[in-house]
Parts: sequence; C-alpha cells; structure tokens
Amino acid sequence: MTDAPATEPARPWLSRYPAGVSPHVALPPKLLTELVDDAVHRWGARTALLYYGARWSYARFWAESERFAAALARERIGPGDRVAIYLPNCPGFAIALFGVLRIGAIAVPLSPLYVGDDLVRVLVDSEPKAIVTLEILHPNLAAVDSRVALPVVFVARLREFYPWSRRPFVNLVLRRQGRPTRFPRGAKVRPWRRAVRSPGTAPIHLGDAATTIALFQYTGGTTGIAKAAMLTHRNLVANVAQTNGWNTTRVAGNEVILAAIPFFHIYGLTVGLLMGLADGATVVIQTRPEPGELLGLIDRYHPTQLPGVPALYQALVRREDLARHDIRSIRFCLSGSAPLPVEVQRKLEAATGGRILEGYGLTEASPVTHANPTEGERRAGSIGLPLPDTDQRVVDPEDRRRPLPTGEVGELAVRGPQVMLGYYRRPDETAAVLEDGWLLTGDLARIDADGFAYVVDRKKDMINVGGLKVYPREVEEVLFEHPAVADAAVVGVPDATLGEVPKAFVVRRAGTRVEAEELIAYTRGRLAHYKSPRSVEFRESLPRSGVQKVLRRVLREPPARVPGPDGSAGSAP
Repeated sequence: MTDAPATEPARPWLSRYPAGVSPHVALPPKLLTELVDDAVHRWGARTALLYYGARWSYARFWAESERFAAALARERIGPGDRVAIYLPNCPGFAIALFGVLRIGAIAVPLSPLYVGDDLVRVLVDSEPKAIVTLEILHPNLAAVDSRVALPVVFVARLREFYPWSRRPFVNLVLRRQGRPTRFPRGAKVRPWRRAVRSPGTAPIHLGDAATTIALFQYTGGTTGIAKAAMLTHRNLVANVAQTNGWNTTRVAGNEVILAAIPFFHIYGLTVGLLMGLADGATVVIQTRPEPGELLGLIDRYHPTQLPGVPALYQALVRREDLARHDIRSIRFCLSGSAPLPVEVQRKLEAATGGRILEGYGLTEASPVTHANPTEGERRAGSIGLPLPDTDQRVVDPEDRRRPLPTGEVGELAVRGPQVMLGYYRRPDETAAVLEDGWLLTGDLARIDADGFAYVVDRKKDMINVGGLKVYPREVEEVLFEHPAVADAAVVGVPDATLGEVPKAFVVRRAGTRVEAEELIAYTRGRLAHYKSPRSVEFRESLPRSGVQKVLRRVLREPPARVPGPDGSAGSAP
C-alpha cells in the first residue's frame, strides 16, 4: 500500500469511482521484471507476442530476453548502465527491453524516426554502452559515427521476426524501398540472432523498486527541450497496477491487445505492452498504425483492447469500408496523447459497441494519471477522474503554491506513485516542475465539483486575443462538427492590433468542398466572436509527431518553411 500524504486533500472523485475500483492500489515491492516473471510462471504457454503470424509464448519471450541479458553481461554491461533501443514496434523491442532491465541496466527508447542531430543529442546525453537496432536503421547510426563514439551495436534483421513463409517477401519489399537487407559489418557490431540464441543465463538483478531507474524516457516536457525523465521500476509497476485495476471489464489471462501505437513513446509502452505482459494478455504488434492494415489485423485476431491516439481513431472512422470489418470484438479503447474530439468518440463507439475512454497522462507520470470510468458515469470532454492513489489540483499559473477554487482554470498538477524521480542531469528543470511530490503538467485545466478534470489546453498554446483567452481545443471541437472537416488545428498568429488572433488549419473531407468564409461563419455562430478564426488555411495533411500529436510549432512557422500546403487559404474580412 502506498504511503498516505501527511495532509490528505479532499477527494470528491472517490464517490464517482466505479464498483470494484479501489481508491488505493496495492503496490508489491517488486521490480517490473519480477512482475512480468510472475506472469510468465502463470501463463508460460500462452501467446505473449504476435507479429504478423509469428508467435512468442510467454516462456519463449522470457527465455530470449534472458539470453539477451546474458549477451549484454558478456559485453560488461551491468546495473546502472544505459542501453538504447532504436527499434520500431516489433518483438525485438519487448525482448530487448526486458533483457536490459533483467541485469539492472537502464533502457533508453529512441524513436526510429530519429536521424542526424536528433540521434546525436540523445546519444551524447544518455551515453549508452550498447544500442539495439535493425539493419534498415543501422545506416542512421553509421552516419553519426564521426560525431559520437558508437558503443556496441546489436543488429537484428527485420525478417528475423516474421514467419518463415513471409521472410522472402519482407526482403523483396525492403529492396524495392531501397532499404538495406544485408547484415552490416564492423568491429562493434553484434548479430541479434546470435545474442538471443546463444546459451546463457542471467538472474534478475534485484534492487529497491522505488530508486532503481528502469527508463530514460526522452521528452520535451513543459520546456520543449529534449531531456530524459527518469522513471523507476516502482513508477512503472504502479502505473501498470493503476491502469489494469481501472479497467473493470478486463479478464486477466484472456485479453488481446492490438498495439499499433509506438513502444518508444511511454504511452504506447505502458498501455500497449507493459499492461498486457503483466496481465497475461496477447499483444498483437503492428509496426506502424496504417489504418487498412490495422483493420485486417482486427479481422484476423479479434482484439479486445485497442489503445490509441485521436489521429488513429479519426483515420478509422473516416474509412468508407469500416462497416465491412469485424471490429465488434473491441470492448475497450483508451485514448491519450492528445484531445479526443467528441464526434470521433461517438462514431467509433457506434461502430465497435465498446467504450472509447478519454484519458490523460504525460511522460513524467509513466504516463497515465486520469481516465474516464470503464463502467458507469463519464463526462463528454473530460479526461476523467484521477487514477487510484493519484491526487490532483489546479494552481495559479503565476504562483504554483496557490491552489485555485473548483471550476477555475489554472495549471493542472498531479501527485502519485507514478511520478518520475526527475530529469537526468537537469536539477533546475526538475525543480521547475516538481515540488513536494506535485508535478506541474504544463496543461491548463479545470476540475468540477465531482472531481472530473477538463483540460482546456496547453499553457503555451493558449491564444491571447487582446487580453482575452482563447483555447485552441474549444475552437477545434466546433470545426470537427462541420461535415466537410476531416482534421483541424488552431494556433495563434501575430496581429498588429490584438497581439494574437486564432488561425485554423483544416484538412477537407474527401469529396467535399468548403471555403474559408463558410467555416469562419460556422464558428461565429457557435463561439464568441473573438474566438473564431480570423483566417483558414487548407492543407492536405497536418504535421504530426511520431505519436501523432499535431505539431503546432510547425504550423506557426512561415508558410515557406512548412511542408505540405495545397496552396489554398482564406481570411476573414
């Protein structure tokens, strides 16, 4: 049981918890590796990982993970050392992760989209002693070898993770894409195949779960500068226990989770992989969330859970062939990483018959802090209630020590066992967001009388129109209601008179035609005049991050520096 804070804050939300959910989560003093080891002993023969027809039972996954741990130990890598995992979603990610954790080392997940300066910054900061990657990504590492001394690199061939029948096809596709299919050579290069097949044992390194760091999870945080959030084993075990306990519809040892969101991001890692492996679930892995392929995987494997991001759900509900696919096996979807439009939630629930719940979290909290209940009451537009053993409050953005009254908008702060130790080698930035266990999220929110929280917007994304506050999300929600709008984002742009005014970037729905003036008039009929966009720019797509968040900072840049516009734009008179 977690320690109770010295001063218990009011928790009106506890009365809104669904039946069967405890306000406290029992936290065994275990490492994440011990938690999954328990699952392996209980469900050893059950399929743990399923990748385009290739299956790893819990026993096989754990054995390969141990052999990889032994391979790391032979390279003199041990407790506290860092190992970078530079992989897309594939079974190797899970095997490598638990091999690293097994010897007490720290995993450093890297986006496979990173190249050049992005790679150099993270490698210089984290100083890994080993890197795990694919042959198709190895050239990115070789390209920065002159700028940073590369450690030992374990290289897997993508075809190794596919069934034998599909391996020639994988190589054919890579060759057509101009991707390397040969194993790279070099003094510091080690074959993944040999590492996971060579005999070797490695006992689980034991330590204090509260202080033993499991991950360096890189994030822009609230300052926009990439830095490593230090997440401990206790942080991750707590968040797994909190989120699995929250899902009252789940059946341990019987769930099938379709993991389409990236494991290199803490949201995909926790809700797509760790929650499943701790619970005896089968994790169906998709390398990248392509909607057509995803629907095929749903037809074939009948997942019960589909964690995702709003952009993924938007892509699904826009598909004209959605009704031809059997998606009613899905009982539970947790939406995170960005605000979920209410209209998208409604359409997907009608298609699946399941519940699409908006939740909330951030890298520094492992990541989930809030979610709407899986059964019983939920509130449209709300991120839900705090998870068990999680406190919340809204504070004055100019004075974080001053909590604000119920219903007022301020900066959301959270406290719980899932909150990070701090940022690696950045004490000043740690102090800027952590105080007395409270984590400042950088999000503006309000909390109603029953404890349901509503994120209004990112603090840095708020638009100041002549002293009046405009939150992009409320404008975007209105735009999404227009039948011709497929995607939308709103940012503030400079104005000589008012300082800033809203500007909308819109993707038209296929087969429709709408002009800027019509959309502006549409919003003015539903919002205060100052909140309506002064201009609308149409795009074929919106720039998004690797986890599908709209990159507002890119939209704010001058048009010549932003890729992808179709050239059409309009403005209000």
